[in-house]
Amino acid sequence: MRQLSVKKIEAAISNLIEESAYKLPADYLEAMRAAEEREASKTGRIMLTTLLDNASYAESEQIPTCQDTGMAIVMLEIGQDVHLIDGNLTDAIHAGVRAGYADLRKSVVSDPLERQNTADNSPAIIHTEIVPGDKVTITLAMKGFGAELMSRMQMFPANAGVERVKEFVIETIELAGPNACPPVIVGVGLGSSFDGVGLLAKKALMRPLGQPSPKPHLAQLEQELLNAINDLGIGPQGFGGTVTALAVHIESYATHIAALPVAVNLNCSAPRRAKIEL
Repeated sequence: MRQLSVKKIEAAISNLIEESAYKLPADYLEAMRAAEEREASKTGRIMLTTLLDNASYAESEQIPTCQDTGMAIVMLEIGQDVHLIDGNLTDAIHAGVRAGYADLRKSVVSDPLERQNTADNSPAIIHTEIVPGDKVTITLAMKGFGAELMSRMQMFPANAGVERVKEFVIETIELAGPNACPPVIVGVGLGSSFDGVGLLAKKALMRPLGQPSPKPHLAQLEQELLNAINDLGIGPQGFGGTVTALAVHIESYATHIAALPVAVNLNCSAPRRAKIEL
């Protein structure tokens, strides 16, 4: 049994937030540079160049890549041979979020109806999973809500089929238009239940760009959806073009014989995510 202080988790989360605020993932920047090369629209290329320039300036000056510094989504894979010590895990996560957001915009309200700002960007949204081993893996996203607002889910009947899934995903991107700040990353969840399918879509956004699903039929569906979305003509920032999405990632899970749950979660052109193993 390995002991791990929750203080280390707290410090790791604070550091991940501070760095992610101004440093976008390397795989995303690589995908954006490739998109800049293949974008057919002159205006679209200008938008992609501007986004890349913004990312470079933010990193060099260590300022946020976007004014919406988001809400902290914290996913933990906790090894079953880890004994957490020195306090409460949840309290440590929230403390790490408060520290990481100390100099960033505070965008969290304590109640969805009363709308009182918590003034420290806590609490975080936390998902935990027990896995084999004696490590703790933290995946963190600073999730902006422009794209989050454009996300959708639907509990389809079992006979809806793959074509209805494709229609729903494409329709979601059409409805989002420029509001999700394209080029977007599209996370799709299939299966599970009402409460689980949204998490599958969120997990799909955490996968490195360009890494297809290990399930061949889902990898094929990812490519079909990506092609169809980029044929919509929405383009970078909604100004028209051939790059509306950089990637489509699908995560799936078992479900009931009566249902086909589908969720679509979008990431904008500032997909701030980071990962660390302790």
